[in-house]
Amino acid sequence: MAQIEIDNESGFCFGVTTAIRKAEEELANGEELYCLGDIVHNSMECERLKALGLVTINHDELKRLNSVKVLLRAHGEPPETYKTAKNNNIEIIDATCPVVLKLQRRIKQEYDSCTDAQIVIFGKPGHAEVLGLVGQTNGKATVIANMEDAKKLDFNRDIFLYSQTTKSLDEFHLIIKYIQEHISPNATFKSFDTICRQVANRMPNISMFAQRHDLILFVCGRKSSNGRVLFDECKRVNPNSIMIEGPEEIKEEWISDINTIGICGATSTPKWLMEQCRDKITSIISCKQK
Repeated sequence: MAQIEIDNESGFCFGVTTAIRKAEEELANGEELYCLGDIVHNSMECERLKALGLVTINHDELKRLNSVKVLLRAHGEPPETYKTAKNNNIEIIDATCPVVLKLQRRIKQEYDSCTDAQIVIFGKPGHAEVLGLVGQTNGKATVIANMEDAKKLDFNRDIFLYSQTTKSLDEFHLIIKYIQEHISPNATFKSFDTICRQVANRMPNISMFAQRHDLILFVCGRKSSNGRVLFDECKRVNPNSIMIEGPEEIKEEWISDINTIGICGATSTPKWLMEQCRDKITSIISCKQK
C-alpha cells in the first residue's frame, strides 16, 4: 500500500487563520456578517463559511450597504474602502494581515514624503493585496509582474521598489539586480524586502518535501497567487506534481504503481481539505485491493 504524507508546514498562514477565526467568532454570535471579497482563495473553505452565514460581497455591493458589519480579509484594502464604510455607517471587522498593514503604511509614508519617485510594486496586477498597496499612493504606483515589466521602468528617475508579501524571493532579488545594473547614476534606487518570511520560508521546505515522494498532490484554489509560486517549485523538483482543488479531482490512474504520495498546499489551503484528499486516496487503494 502506498505511503501517504501530508506536509506539516502547509496550510493557512497566520493572516488567513486570523481572518477565518474572526469570521467564525462573529457568526457564532448569530451576527449578520459580510466579507469584502473571498475570505481566502479556496472555494471549498469559502463554501464552508458560507454555510455558517458569511455573505461575500464586492466593492459595488459595499457601496449599497448601510449599518452592517463587514469583514476585511487578510489581503488588506485601499483607503477608499474605509471612507465608504464610514460614510455608510458600516462597522469594519479588520482582519488585514499585520505584515500587509505594515507594508501599506511604509508605502503611504514614502508616497507622502517623496511623490516624485517611482513607487514600484512587484506583484500580481489586480490581486487584492496589490490593489490595497496601490491605493496608498492614490493609484500612482507602478505594478510590475515580472522581469519584462521591470525593463520598462524609467531608469532616469528615482525608483523605490516594494513587493507583494507572497511573491517569490528569488525573482524579487533578480529584479533588484537588474534595476541596480541599469539605474542612472543621477537617480536613486531603494529596494525594500517586504516578502512575508512565513511564506518565503515554505519554499525550501516544500522543495525538500516534493523530492521525497513519487507523486505530489498540491491542493490549492486556482486563484491563489501564493499557491502558484509554491506549486511551480514542486513541479520544478518533481515533474510528477499535480495541482488539485479538492478530493473529487483525484484520478485512480495517478496512484497506480506509486510507492509514496505527498500532499501539500498553499497558505490558503485548509488542513481539513488535505486530510480529505488523503482519505480519498486511501479509499481508492482499499477498493483496488478488494
